[in-house]
Amino acid sequence: MEIMKGIKIVDLGLKIGKILIFADFHIGYEEALNKQGIFMPMFQFGDTIKRIIPILEKVKPEIIIINGDLKHEFGIISDTEWKQTLKLLELFQNHSKNVVLIKGNHDKILEPIAKKKGLEITDHYIVKDCYICHGDAIPKKVEQKTIIIGHEHPAITLRTEIRAERFKCFLLGRYKQKNLIVQPSFNLVTEGTDVLRERLLSPFLKQDLDNFMAFIVGDKVFDFGKLKKLRNL
Repeated sequence: MEIMKGIKIVDLGLKIGKILIFADFHIGYEEALNKQGIFMPMFQFGDTIKRIIPILEKVKPEIIIINGDLKHEFGIISDTEWKQTLKLLELFQNHSKNVVLIKGNHDKILEPIAKKKGLEITDHYIVKDCYICHGDAIPKKVEQKTIIIGHEHPAITLRTEIRAERFKCFLLGRYKQKNLIVQPSFNLVTEGTDVLRERLLSPFLKQDLDNFMAFIVGDKVFDFGKLKKLRNL
């Protein structure tokens, strides 16, 4: 589905020409939960690979951008993070000419992994008229018309009389004079933050979001219109 002219949603990724953008894998999240005494089966990475491969085969990207929070732990690289991030990056390098790592707030110690794969880490990346950054901080200057962020893990909970189900979603709105696209996380353990009911973290989203458009990702992508129309669902 086209979210803006020239920008398409492909499952949990964004496609701009031959460029694919993913955000917030948080590899190692289950291990971090297990260390806290919360039992979580270690299934995410296998499921992530299964979900990514069809996207790569469909798009055949020349560049893959990871828009922050590739790994989860702040101050260490766990054994799981080390092994699985290297495997994921190898998969990406086998399917594209270039892999770009944008630093997220969880990527405090990402350099050893990046160095191992011959990759550099950057604070942002520019594609045509799009400025891509993680979204945990406001950049000093953006000349491009569209900003693409991750960080927030946006989701929406849809309720019926007997059940409620949460879905990952993309958001499209405005930040000052710019278009703003918010990507969902590619972490498959949790759906994310309910943007209708929960406290939001990104400084880009410290505003009235009623006129933001929601694109819910299910078995396909659904345009659910403006958030203000969803608040009573």
